[in-house]
Formats: sequence, structure tokens, C-alpha cells
Amino acid sequence: MNSASNVMNESPAQATAIAPSTVSWSRQMYWCVRRELWEYKSIYIAPIAGAALALVACSISMMRLPERMRTADPMQQWGMIDGPFTLAALLIMGVTFVVALFYSLDALYGERRDRSILFWKSLPVSDRTTVLAKASIPMLILPVLTFAVTIVAQAIILIVTKAVLAASGVNAEAAWNHLSFWHLDGMLIYHLVAIHGLWFAPFYGWLLLVSAWAKRLPILWATLPPIAIGVFEKIAFNTSYFANLLGFASEGDSGSHATSLGALSLDAMTDPMPGEFLSSSRLWIGLVVTGVFLLLAARLRRQRGPI
Repeated sequence: MNSASNVMNESPAQATAIAPSTVSWSRQMYWCVRRELWEYKSIYIAPIAGAALALVACSISMMRLPERMRTADPMQQWGMIDGPFTLAALLIMGVTFVVALFYSLDALYGERRDRSILFWKSLPVSDRTTVLAKASIPMLILPVLTFAVTIVAQAIILIVTKAVLAASGVNAEAAWNHLSFWHLDGMLIYHLVAIHGLWFAPFYGWLLLVSAWAKRLPILWATLPPIAIGVFEKIAFNTSYFANLLGFASEGDSGSHATSLGALSLDAMTDPMPGEFLSSSRLWIGLVVTGVFLLLAARLRRQRGPI
């Protein structure tokens, strides 16, 4: 009886003191992102698979590298050495970009399809936090993973290339002097953050919005409306402003990308320069549009139940 009476006589201040503390927003975001990585294993498996494919391709090309290097001048040798680094980066980035698109399209649709949304909504995590965590995967997590995996792959390519050339007795010192590993890494991280993370953000936001809204076949709802708008504009007004806008956004804020395979280089990925990129009005308009898409997606998630 005494213990019961002691509990009943506790003051409100004492009851508040022993109540569990509220989980911080950063902690909620952390666990939401971990949930996405746990559910969508392709987020980290795909970059590793792309790197493995790039390493296999480079290993095969190494068989003919010493013979080609012996008959080449220093600039040609530099191109032969630099090529595998660039192609490996492009392959891994291409794979992760496709993963980012399909992840965004399924992120909110999938939890309604398998009815797991009933469980996730029972947790003390807001819809906005959940949507922001999902948006961070293509805009932040995948670029970081792409960079890390690419660095490891390029380091392996560097070691193997030096070993093969040293074993073959090929003198490529002049070509190695022109190759700056840190310069390649700097261009790569800039391109991933600026283009894949920020410039493509409206595409990810649109796909997340469609993922939150569609009841069936979200890929059709994501692609048919833009196509219909472009066709309508062309028929009604004989203009292509909407199609040009989408094409400009998909290419990045650059008007001078290399088109030939021989001119393919990570240097082209630094166009535009950081100052020009950050001062671009289209970048900030795109980020505002992305914010609107994410707010609408969070609102739809709050209203929609399982399919």
C-alpha cells in the first residue's frame, strides 16, 4: 500500500522527469535513412556491381596496354592511362543514376503496395521527415556512395596499371606526370554534388511525388504527363519550350559537353564552374520546385493509405 500511495502522491514535475525524452529530429532522420538502406539494398549493391564490371573491363584492356604504349607518344600514353579512370567513373555514375530514378519512383509507392506504411505510420516520425529521408537517398547518399566506390575502383586500376607497365618494362613516366589522381577526384565530387545532387533534384522530387500519388504503374504517371504536355504544346503553339526545358535540365547547365569518345574526360564535368553554377537562376528555381514537390509528397503520404 505504501508503494502505491507513493506513486499516487508523485508530483507532476516528478512524473515529467521520469518520462522518456523525445527523440531528436536528427536522430529520426538517421534511423529513417538507415531504414532505406536496409530495405533497398540496391542502393549500395549497384555501385559495387558497376565498379566490379568496370574493373573486369579494365583488366581485359590491360592485356593490350603495354603493346599500345610502346608505339605511342607521351600524350597518347596519357590518354591510354587516363581513359580507364574516366570510363570507370562514368559507368558507376550511370548505374547509380538509374538506381536513383527507380528508387525515387518506388520509395513511397512500395510501402503502400506492401502495406508496410501501416507500421511506419505508427511510429512517432512525421511524414515530412520520412519524405526528406527518402529524398536524401538520391540527392545525398547515392552521390557519396558513388564517390567512395569510384575512388576505390580507380585506386585498384592505378595499382594494376602501374604493375602491368612495370612488369612489361614500358617507360610511361611522362604520362604518369600528367595524371593527377587528386584532380580527378576533385572533378568527380564536384560533378556528383552539383549535377547529380542539386541539378537533378527536381526529377527526384517529381518521381517521389508520383510515387506518393499513383495507385498503379507509377512509371507511366511519371512519364506520360511530361510527354503529353510537350506534344500538346507542339501541336497547339508549334513551340518546344517545355521539351527544351526538360532537355536543358537533364543535361546540366552546360553548353559545351564533349560528344566524341576520344574527347571524353572528367574535365567536361566541371562545366559550369562553381561560381557560375551557384549563381544560376535555374538551379534555385529547380530547388524551389523540388521543395514544393516534396511538401506535396509528404501531404499525400499523410492522406493515402495502402493500395
